[in-house]
Amino acid sequence: MIGIIMFVVALLMLLTGFPVAFVFGGIALIFGVYAEGAELFAFMPFRIQNIMENTVLMAVPLFVFMGIVLQKTKLAEQLLESMGKLFGSVRGGLAISTILVGGLLAASTGVVGASVVAMGLISLPVMLKYNYDKKLATGTICAAGTLGQIIPPSVILIILGDVMGIPVGDLFKAAVGPGLILVFSYIAYILIFTTFNKEAAPAIPVKLDAGTKMQQYKQAVIAILPPLLLMLVVLGSIFTGIATPTESSALGGVGAILLALIYRQFSWKMLFDSSLETIKITAMVFAILLGATAFSMAFTYTGGDTIIEEALLGLPGDKMGFLILSMLVIMVLGFFIDFVEISFIIVPMLAPVADALGIAPVWFAILIAMNLQTSFLTPPFGFSLFYLKGVAPANVQTIDIYRGVIPFIIIQVIVVISILLFPSLYGLQ
Repeated sequence: MIGIIMFVVALLMLLTGFPVAFVFGGIALIFGVYAEGAELFAFMPFRIQNIMENTVLMAVPLFVFMGIVLQKTKLAEQLLESMGKLFGSVRGGLAISTILVGGLLAASTGVVGASVVAMGLISLPVMLKYNYDKKLATGTICAAGTLGQIIPPSVILIILGDVMGIPVGDLFKAAVGPGLILVFSYIAYILIFTTFNKEAAPAIPVKLDAGTKMQQYKQAVIAILPPLLLMLVVLGSIFTGIATPTESSALGGVGAILLALIYRQFSWKMLFDSSLETIKITAMVFAILLGATAFSMAFTYTGGDTIIEEALLGLPGDKMGFLILSMLVIMVLGFFIDFVEISFIIVPMLAPVADALGIAPVWFAILIAMNLQTSFLTPPFGFSLFYLKGVAPANVQTIDIYRGVIPFIIIQVIVVISILLFPSLYGLQ
């Protein structure tokens, strides 16, 4: 039972807000020494070396760098302005534009925080100016910003691929379908909602002649084409087998710098700031990984993994019973802790059981990724909610954001259930 106590103590400590890496590492040290003695950690240097030599994880800082550089090129601003002009005359058009831009930013950058903040600063004031319902406006921005969690290139997919031993390219391919379904589901909801609530998202009255319309189309193409080409180069090189995800991430970093030059946003200061932010984010991810590695090693040696595996294998309902319980556990934990901790601590416990039950690993990984995306939206600790609240005008209350994301959370849950019940529709089984 030492391992179970260790796991419960770790969860409680995470809720205190103490740095995650130190929670994992400290608890692993205390319980590991108590159960097996200090010699247990003689193997840690070899595990750390294995992490540092992992070529798959090298893609994490490179994709993060690509996303931060693109964020600093004011890509989001240009996309939102162009899309807003194209769809503004449609009822709910600004909200639809935000979803489409969120999808493009997800495929180009994959940085959730940057996407939510950028759209919160640019899109939210415009929607409020034209009397959009606060709940619809804030919910749309939060939902659009979190698309970077599932649409490749996604950091979470890279982490899951490494943790579960699945080729990252396979996960990227498998995630495209669910990601697009999610985008279209959001747009369908906005169209239906605004049809029955005409005052919630009024159309922007604009009268343009043919020449002005053509000019807007040209501006939209100029804004969309460069990031779209980068997305095709990065993902296309992976899907066709020309490059590995790590190699394509390096290609993406170079492409992001080229886009910065095209948009005339390149400077050595921008490059330095982007590199510094990349180091901070990467250091955080790898520090958590090192702490989680120590934790999982101590947890295994105390016998906790065996107890959990036996309990999960004994669940009623065989595969479906295990999948439903694991999805519920991940969703509940997502209310309180970050996707990185869940990936490094919870997933390694669930993956062997899924393998023993004959569950397709890619299917299981996509279910987890979709579920983890929900953790960014779920109150009270959804990170996207905090990102948006930090940049929202004073008249937008926290309760507006909480109530606004509920329909989008329901949509995500429905999509997760559809993947769970009908994996063949997504080519996952």
